[in-house]
Amino acid sequence: MSEQQEWDRVDDYLSDMLVQSDPALDLALRSSAEAGLPAINVSPNQGKLLHLLARMSGARHILEVGTLGGYSTIWLARALAPGGRLVSLEKIHHHAQIARNNIHSAELDDMVDIVVDDALASLDRLIADGVEPFDFIFLDADKENNAAYLERALRLSRPGTVIVGDNVVRKGRITHEGNTDPDVLGVRKFLTLMADSPELDSTAVQTVGSKGWDGFSLSIVSDRT
Repeated sequence: MSEQQEWDRVDDYLSDMLVQSDPALDLALRSSAEAGLPAINVSPNQGKLLHLLARMSGARHILEVGTLGGYSTIWLARALAPGGRLVSLEKIHHHAQIARNNIHSAELDDMVDIVVDDALASLDRLIADGVEPFDFIFLDADKENNAAYLERALRLSRPGTVIVGDNVVRKGRITHEGNTDPDVLGVRKFLTLMADSPELDSTAVQTVGSKGWDGFSLSIVSDRT
């Protein structure tokens, strides 16, 4: 049995044990696959982790950068405190439409706004509009622009805001000095910004599982006084 098969088996075991089957989430995965969306959504146990982190933070206002088919969106929206809202940014119209259908099936339309445009442009509009700071921010779009997303996320946050970044290990390639892949360089710049920012207290962990070898970052925005 290969390493990946072992990782898949453990993920399946943990998900079967701790993450109950859910018709809306299952439909989101199935409809995304049928529509030809890339299978880069978080795994079920990762989705549950995001859900628990958002609940632990008491989030009433969540920002997601990178909607895809809405799978992680559903997990996060279900974690919202009463009266809360989630804003999800997606560049590709086709992806956004699939996500809207999935969110409708999950009966979360009244909690979720999907904004279709370049994520940096959308973030700049949110900043210009002076929106209420977000309590929880999930960064899961293209990695080349991760540092720019983080810089804007800080301007849309408050002390105590939780910021999670996905796919920050890239199969270990972030440690390969000669690697010039734009996504790898983007993640390195992202991690450097986290390390250098006095506003953030951060860590990152590598993970293995059904999504292969990767990892995520976790930050909390410090008191700015």
